[in-house]
Amino acid sequence: MRKTLILAMTLLCAPAFAADYVQAPGSTLTFAGSYQGDVFTGRFPGFATAFRFDPKQLATSKLVVSIPLATAATSNADYDGELRGTSFFDSAKFPRATYNATKFRALGGNRYAADGVLTLRGVSKPVVLEFTWTPGAAPVLAGKATVKRLAFGVGGGDWADTALIPDVIAISTRVMFKAK
Repeated sequence: MRKTLILAMTLLCAPAFAADYVQAPGSTLTFAGSYQGDVFTGRFPGFATAFRFDPKQLATSKLVVSIPLATAATSNADYDGELRGTSFFDSAKFPRATYNATKFRALGGNRYAADGVLTLRGVSKPVVLEFTWTPGAAPVLAGKATVKRLAFGVGGGDWADTALIPDVIAISTRVMFKAK
């Protein structure tokens, strides 16, 4: 009886572990900027997200996103060719960007911030993703971030003129998850 009681107490006192999630269909990763004052938007089909998250155990949380740069699409063939080319993403040399976050902060309610590192074109810089978390059978992370493209060497040379394309690019994501 005593061994059973000790085992039960040990299990009750064991730390809770964050749930592991994998991306489900219907997820989106988009970007927006402007070129000569005209707004453009694009997306990264084929991105993949793995997420370990528990709002009560933020210290054990982790977010990893893999972004295939050759899939960047704006619905404008001229833009798409430039984005994938050497002046912007250089997707032949740098086929993937990655975002890796291991530090999370509660912002109140169901809002959080992920302090992560974006690696793009061989350059790694901190990027904060602010997001809402909707738990449930099919949880959803909906987030926003900004990226200073020139810090990553995106749009160098003639494209470095911020009067043509501003330095700050808006990133939005809506990731649907399923338990792993």
